[in-house]
Amino acid sequence: MLFDRVLIANRGEIAVRIIRTLRRLGITSVAVHTPSDAGARHTLEADIALQVPKYLDIEAIVRAAQESDARAVHPGYGFLAENAEFARRCAQAGLVFVGPPAEAVDAMGDKIRAKETVSAAGVPVVPGGAEPRDDLTRWNDFPALIKPSAGGGGKGMVLVRSAAELPDALESARRTARAAFGDETLLIERYVGNPRHIEIQILADAHGNVVHLGERECSLQRRHQKIIEEAPSPFVTPETRAGMGAAAVEAARAVGYVGAGTVEFIVDGLTGAYHFMEMNTRLQVEHPVTELVTGLDLVELQVRVAAGEKLPFAQEDVRLHGHAVEARVYAEDPARGFLPTGGRVLALREPAMEGVRVDSGLVEGGVVGSEYDPMLAKVVAWAPGRAEALRRLDRSLAATAVLGVVTNIPFLRALAVHPAVLAGELDTGLVERVLPDLLPGVAVPGEVLAAAALAFHAVPRGDDPWEVTDGWRVGEHAWTTWRLESRDGVHAVQVRGLPEESAEVRINGETLPARVRDGAVTLGSRTDHYLRVRDRDTLWLGRDGASWSFTRHLIGDPGDRPGAAAAGDGVVRSPMPGTVLIVKAQVGDRVDAGQALVIVEAMKMEHTVTAPCDGTVSELPAQAGRPVDMDAVLAVVTSTKEG
Repeated sequence: MLFDRVLIANRGEIAVRIIRTLRRLGITSVAVHTPSDAGARHTLEADIALQVPKYLDIEAIVRAAQESDARAVHPGYGFLAENAEFARRCAQAGLVFVGPPAEAVDAMGDKIRAKETVSAAGVPVVPGGAEPRDDLTRWNDFPALIKPSAGGGGKGMVLVRSAAELPDALESARRTARAAFGDETLLIERYVGNPRHIEIQILADAHGNVVHLGERECSLQRRHQKIIEEAPSPFVTPETRAGMGAAAVEAARAVGYVGAGTVEFIVDGLTGAYHFMEMNTRLQVEHPVTELVTGLDLVELQVRVAAGEKLPFAQEDVRLHGHAVEARVYAEDPARGFLPTGGRVLALREPAMEGVRVDSGLVEGGVVGSEYDPMLAKVVAWAPGRAEALRRLDRSLAATAVLGVVTNIPFLRALAVHPAVLAGELDTGLVERVLPDLLPGVAVPGEVLAAAALAFHAVPRGDDPWEVTDGWRVGEHAWTTWRLESRDGVHAVQVRGLPEESAEVRINGETLPARVRDGAVTLGSRTDHYLRVRDRDTLWLGRDGASWSFTRHLIGDPGDRPGAAAAGDGVVRSPMPGTVLIVKAQVGDRVDAGQALVIVEAMKMEHTVTAPCDGTVSELPAQAGRPVDMDAVLAVVTSTKEG
């Protein structure tokens, strides 16, 4: 018998996605939220919402489940999803943990122990070393990959190409592992050349049945973080699928696994040889692509297995239909080194198209802060063939708009249509190699500047007809010059006439007729459709998945926006909102240009802020553990110039 009430120990898009299945099954959903997440989308869509101090507070989560009369707890992914202590505490409280037994979480949650376990079961593994058995500082087989033993999701993974890089890489990985997982134990592995990241979805019940649902290709990564995933892989043959699937099933059996899980393999793109990397004892972020090609609801199967039911099908019943591709929408700015962003969602448009699914935690008016992972939503496209699935993904991303928060959507669109991606020639280093081809320019396109100027020009200053900005003068309309400030500087655009009727725009020495009707801006022979919203003095425009913000630049304002300091002024500012993690200098220190001064953390990412010039640290407002806003002054370096 299924549960009548399930608590979801998570937030964001995965909580919303779980609620969707629970509602279809007639199960009451209970959401939890921190004070900063009050009013978040998952709290609005759940049947019941309760406040907890932190998503990692095991006792608070258990109390919330008991107070709401929930019979089971679904952990989603991240937070407590792979925490064996949480699984045991749920059992002690009489709650069903919708996931594997705590013993399986223990066995596979520790990468070192997991490798030993599956190796004993005959599954091939990558050669490597592990603490505390091995002294990783003595490793001499490069290139190599350092990983946190207790972690996942690419956090703390560092590629090391030489012995000279090893000490700093170990320090960084250990620091990230301690902060993200509470365990600084590391392992190191030989780096596989031309690597493809292929994972197998498995399902197991408490009656001894274990099946796999085919593979997902997760090779499109940046800094070991997945970006676009697909199913099935364009590389994997039916024979390889059968072999990897059998190995994944054996890995699950080796630990008495129950529920949904993923066995991840690193595959040599030249030889096809595969090696076990790790097992994620939870639902994966990319699970929708498997659902779309199998027709199965993995959350429903998780709940049914947790309730004691048998899997309703055998291995021979699993069929893959068509192709699915998923893109992860992040609050980050690819044009500025993928720095985390944030803000209030002022306007939101998510695609509603045939063959397209959106898993999203976004809601208009919601605030995207720096406390949690920067992933906002997932856009997933299905089609009978791979080429059409990629085209649908691109179209659906173009139809997505998030105004108020800068996102990576233009980058995702460029990646989805890159020739190597279209050809299926993937490996985990591809994105880094072709990155210049994928990055959107910081400069605002001319037609967007014109649209912004027309939007400002169309707003009357009041009820007085003399304040209407049509530029009327005796004889002819006069030009109005709009100085618009964006992230890349100040731009002058001239407009005359009424945009809703007939206007002209002069930009970059060219004069073009212009008109604005129902969000469509016609400039010369070109017409573009924009989503537009005003936030006090700021105008946001969205088009084709991209967004831009503008403010009026008044005479006397500084000509440049604050940002990374130039070598001449020595002011060092925070490139993103976040928390100061480490201060690596003191007032009075002599520093060289490029020397690390402060490490800022946001959304579980670190960014090292360096000295802009040779000189002496004269001011150091940054303090470890303190939050900082974007562009907040972290340090001032007084330049010292030779002779």
